[in-house]
Amino acid sequence: MSRERTGHDERIRPVRAGDWPGIALVEAAAYAGSSLTEGRAALEAKGRASPDTCFVVDLDGDVAGYLLALPYPKFKYPPLARADEPAHDARNLHLHDLVVAHGHRGRGWGRGLLDRLTAAARPRFEHISLVAVDGMAAFWAAHGYQAHPRVRLPESYGENAVYMSIAVPGRGSRPSKEVARFPCPVS
Repeated sequence: MSRERTGHDERIRPVRAGDWPGIALVEAAAYAGSSLTEGRAALEAKGRASPDTCFVVDLDGDVAGYLLALPYPKFKYPPLARADEPAHDARNLHLHDLVVAHGHRGRGWGRGLLDRLTAAARPRFEHISLVAVDGMAAFWAAHGYQAHPRVRLPESYGENAVYMSIAVPGRGSRPSKEVARFPCPVS
């Protein structure tokens, strides 16, 4: 394992209570001027729904990035800005948000956060879903995520939003028969 990779592993950790102000700042900067900003209360609600699948990049006490994921039924997605997110019992893990602060992009932090999420997902989840926003569908497709264009998304996710999913990499088991039989619901 490279020295840089080891440093990434040490700096990516589960979200703690004191991280929320930093997470809210990173989120506000990333989505400034768009309808995608949710605010701290909504972000915390997502984190409370599944604390073991939410992570931050901690650079000497400063949040330089974060990933929030929570169990959510396949082909469904959490509403933006909802501050009372219920817990779901699902075999699908929804990657709600992944943001690396502008000054820290291009250094492997996003990949590190995804690797940490995948490792956390393997024991319990069959799929990881997400909504690709701001034209990021090609990026996620290059990472193996399949678009499900028939899943309708609300305007709050933006014009170019696309629901996507992938089987949990390296899980070693097959997806449930229900998902295999019904690859995408008709919206």
